[in-house]
Amino acid sequence: MAKQNIAAHKSWLPDANHPTTDFPLTHLPYGAVAVEDQQHLCVAIGSHLLDLHACAASGLLPAALTEACQAPTLNLLMSQGSQSWALLRKTLTTLLHADVKPEHKEKAEAALHSIAGSTFQKPVHIPNYTDFYASIHHATRVGQLFRPDQPLLPNYKHIPIGYHGRASSILVSGEPIVRPIGQTRPSAEEIQPNFIPTSKLDYELELALYIGKPSTQGTPVPISHAADHLFGISLLNDWSARDIQSWEYQPLGPFLAKNFATTVSPWVTPIAALEPFRVPAASRLATDPKPLSYLHSAADQKSGGLDVALEVFLLTATMKANKLEPFPLSQSNARDLYWTPAQLTTHHTSNGCNLQAGDILATGTISGPAEASAGCLLELTRNGAQPILLPTAETRTFLEDGDEIILRGSCESPGHHRIGLGECRATIHSART
Repeated sequence: MAKQNIAAHKSWLPDANHPTTDFPLTHLPYGAVAVEDQQHLCVAIGSHLLDLHACAASGLLPAALTEACQAPTLNLLMSQGSQSWALLRKTLTTLLHADVKPEHKEKAEAALHSIAGSTFQKPVHIPNYTDFYASIHHATRVGQLFRPDQPLLPNYKHIPIGYHGRASSILVSGEPIVRPIGQTRPSAEEIQPNFIPTSKLDYELELALYIGKPSTQGTPVPISHAADHLFGISLLNDWSARDIQSWEYQPLGPFLAKNFATTVSPWVTPIAALEPFRVPAASRLATDPKPLSYLHSAADQKSGGLDVALEVFLLTATMKANKLEPFPLSQSNARDLYWTPAQLTTHHTSNGCNLQAGDILATGTISGPAEASAGCLLELTRNGAQPILLPTAETRTFLEDGDEIILRGSCESPGHHRIGLGECRATIHSART
């Protein structure tokens, strides 16, 4: 992996050069911000955002990209493919570099706004949403809770497991989550199931993989070309109602326990920004089966993983009232995923299913090998059997009204600028009975 010349990636915006910033010049994640009664695309740089709509209007961007950058969402840019992505990224890097021409800097300054106080919206129209189950550590621990004799089903190490979610209920970070109501399993003394607000509301720490270049229906995407279709990633929280889930999931899998809400970060990190943080695919046991040929690529095994450190924090209403810092629940890393982004993409299309620009392929809960690296409360509390003690003397087995969950992610590697994925956060509101 080639080292960056850190000094060569200096911006004329001083805070973009700070070593702890999420958004240095080498990152430039995409977002969408409300500007009066419109939605404008933007990129983050330091503590600011650069309005791409305004940049296009002032002639700072190539004419071939004007329409895509003045669209309200990223979908048009995504569909144009990697050459357009690279051209825009190169243009913006030059525009925000310390050596920018003075006349270009002046125009760019006019398109800058502070991130603080801005209203962010979903930067992508999401046609479809698929949720995978790519963490073997998550799958194993959940299996141990419910199938101690056979934690992993026989197919897990052969095939990326997934299900089709609901794109209509995907929310951007900051929007509240209303506690869902649903049927739950009757107790031994009850004849009928209950229809009540969930008492086992959970989060799931995930990454969203955004599809850029669409694929053709009936034509599988070979693993050697899968990377061409990936536009970027963001943090994702797939909220789950565990009591509703345990009653409904057999025989067809997740349904109302999952589709009431999913939260995504307002920032989409370009795949190009992640190149310095690529790592080998997670190691498999010598006894594990080798993936079938359509899922195997030497190049993907060498550098198909992503070294993204992930964190989850909890902020209760009591903690907010006492102005306490969020409580860290767990840490994990996307490099531990059993299946790579390319394998997920290839498998999704292996039957001829077509992918559309803006589709999300979610990784599923990202958990590590240690108990403390579990990516959801179902694992951390062993389905409520081991409550978590908070600094306020509160305990949690699952989420209560007023709780706020905050996801964070970052990438670090010697010789490279640190980048951060921003935050993905939401507060639980009471059920609307």
